[in-house]
Amino acid sequence: MTITVNKKRLYASAILCSLLSAPTYAANWLALQGTEPDSAAPRAKVWGFIQPEFSSTDGTKLKAGPWKGQNAIFNQMRPNLKTNEGFNVLRARVGVRGTGMPLDSNVNYFFLAEFGNNGITAEGGGSVKITDASVTLNHIPGARIRVGQFKTPGSEEGLQAIHVFDYINFTNATNGLLLERFFDGNGSGTNVVPGTPPTFNNSGDANRPNGPVSAFRDTGIQVFDIFKVGQWEHSYAVMIGNGNGITRGDNDDNKETYLYWSSELVFGGAGARRQGWKLFAWNQNGKRTLITEGAGEYDRTRSGLGTTFKKDKYRAAFEYMTADGMIFNGTDGGALPGASSNNGQTISSFNVETKGEADGMYVHFGYAITPELELDARYDVYNRMTDVAAKERKFETVTLGAQYFFNKKSRLIVNYEARKAEAPNQASTSNANQILDSIDDRIAAQLLIIF
Repeated sequence: MTITVNKKRLYASAILCSLLSAPTYAANWLALQGTEPDSAAPRAKVWGFIQPEFSSTDGTKLKAGPWKGQNAIFNQMRPNLKTNEGFNVLRARVGVRGTGMPLDSNVNYFFLAEFGNNGITAEGGGSVKITDASVTLNHIPGARIRVGQFKTPGSEEGLQAIHVFDYINFTNATNGLLLERFFDGNGSGTNVVPGTPPTFNNSGDANRPNGPVSAFRDTGIQVFDIFKVGQWEHSYAVMIGNGNGITRGDNDDNKETYLYWSSELVFGGAGARRQGWKLFAWNQNGKRTLITEGAGEYDRTRSGLGTTFKKDKYRAAFEYMTADGMIFNGTDGGALPGASSNNGQTISSFNVETKGEADGMYVHFGYAITPELELDARYDVYNRMTDVAAKERKFETVTLGAQYFFNKKSRLIVNYEARKAEAPNQASTSNANQILDSIDDRIAAQLLIIF
């Protein structure tokens, strides 16, 4: 039976709608983000989603250190750090995707813009940022080519589409090692000489990021493809990027390399409702350049491996990652950036360790009690600066969650996060451990509406 072009487009629209609306089971993100069904995709499909949320902590003040009694950064609401609880429209994204039909259905494009209030839009000026703008060429068998700004191949938590993420917040390791912030300096230039005005980094802004977070994206070129062998589906990706996040050009002559491989045993289903067991590994390697405090070029390497399992009512995942080189290191004393110490001699700033080691992992389990209700539990741990005993910090979080699906395009997510942190090589009475003892548990609720 011959299928007309109009029916093909209708069929492709249905597939795309299911990808954007259904809970994901064992998705291949290389294929689903920017690659349309062969010869059956619409020329333009407008889509998007909105994520309003409420988040709350007890707002515990810092228990020790030069900023004792002041607000702790880890107890404030993202991204503005001005309150310990409140409402926010975290994400509001609108995009369009499709092919060059009828001229060439092998040419795909993917465009997405962020209107929400988060690390993408809060820094660098302006309230709207382009997160994705890529073109995929599917002409060469075994070597699809993607060019532009897009998700980098890497951690499952970062690579997956955010609107199917089972939780509200990322794990500690993913947030600290992969959701990259970019700085002009390392944060060492904010100490104040007594009797003189405070000095700041980055044009008087306490070494704040010089633009949006990476959002797990970069600008560059990627070669990738997917191969099916029996019930197994194998994927690879090799990417070269600027290594400078989104909405920026290259800031030096260095390039970032990204390597990715996954092999998945597919149990059944299709599209977003496919079920399977996936194994994956990835590596990112490049350099970062600072131009103010600590000026110079520094290595930055990230690697990881993991697995996901999704079948019937059960979902599970595990991932382990390591870091070497430049590492984001929070703020001075856990204080808010720009806050003056109690003696007026120091300004808290964002800090970067230009040479360090770290590792982290998470394990996740979910169970769908009914088609409408899913319960989730996740444990994650992040060990930062493990190569320097005095600087080592350990962050642990147990997240208990529930998802209620009103329909295929809307759901409510509720999370309770039991959080703790410590300096494992220091006495419990040390300033570092008293500061880290200030961290609160966090509750959050989020609506997801897809259109």
